[in-house]
This record gives sequence, structure tokens and C-alpha cells, in this order.
Amino acid sequence: MSKIFIVMGKSATGKDTIFKQLIDNTELQLKSVIGYTTRPIRKGETHGVEYYFVSEEKLKEWITMDKVIEHRAYKTMHGIWNYFTLDDGQIDLSSWNYLFITTLEAYEQVRNYYGDDKVVPIYIEVEDGARLERALKREKKQDKPKFAELCRRFLADEQDFSEENLNKLKIFKRYHNENLEDCMKEIVKDIKEML
Repeated sequence: MSKIFIVMGKSATGKDTIFKQLIDNTELQLKSVIGYTTRPIRKGETHGVEYYFVSEEKLKEWITMDKVIEHRAYKTMHGIWNYFTLDDGQIDLSSWNYLFITTLEAYEQVRNYYGDDKVVPIYIEVEDGARLERALKREKKQDKPKFAELCRRFLADEQDFSEENLNKLKIFKRYHNENLEDCMKEIVKDIKEML
């Protein structure tokens, strides 16, 4: 039976790197899914690569058609930006296994849509001090570092990924990313056992 593996964790835990290495692992043959957003396209982005960029009207239409698998809305300085996964034919569990990178909230919605037996969490953890150092180092490399946003996100992660929330969703397995190579070996081994 095919699976949807979902990579998630607090900010600066290495999720993007792990996601890319898992997608590039030819032994696993995992497919990624392109999400949708109502936010404006950014310079350097391509419609259908990073996201499908659509209108809020289109999102509302798909919601009424019951085509939305998961949906998150964020209040920004520029209005509400929606991010979502659509039942648009990209996911065919009769043929392939998939890999998402998303939030705990989205994981719950995907699991509710497809079922516990098809959706597998890959929760990445890093000790908070090391995670804060990583985030600070990354932010310092930006043209205009946004340290207040870094702090806001760090504190929000404490709530979003609380032990209570993880336990409620039965996420007990933790992949510790202090050493990327060791972490990847453990994740790949576990995925292979489930395929």
C-alpha cells in the first residue's frame, strides 16, 4: 500500500535539506506534490514549480467542490495568504509514494483526508539552543535580517509543536538532526521498512 510521508518540525531543524535528500534518493522513488497559494508570486518563482499561484475566488470554488485536502491561512501585512493542497490528480496512491514538507496542522488534515494507515509523520528535532544558533546564523546572511520575525517564529514553534499537540496526533517517533548523515540514515531505513 502506498504512503504519504510528511516531513515537519520547528524552524531551523533542517527540514528543507532532509526533504531534498529524500526526494533525490532514487532508491525511495518518492514523488513531491506542488502546493497552491493565493499569495503573490515572488521574483524568481515560477508558476507550477514552487507553487501554483491562484486567486482566492478559485480557492473558494474548490472548497465548495470538496477538492481541498488541507488548507492554512496566514494573516500578513498584505492581507490573508492561503496555502493549500488540492485533490487535483497529483496524488495517486495506487501507483506512487509521496513526500510532503508541511506544518503539524496540515499533517493532521492530510491524515484525516487519506487515513492513518496511509500518512506517516517524519518529525525532525534539534535541541532548542542549537536550533536558535542555526536560525540566527541563517538570518544574518540575509540582505535585511528580520530578527524580530525569527524570535516570533521561534516562540510560535513552541506552541505549535508542543508535546501536547504531538501526543494528540500520536507523533512519538523523533528524528534528531544533530548530525545530518546519521539522521538521514535512520529516516531512509524507516521509510524502506514501510514501503
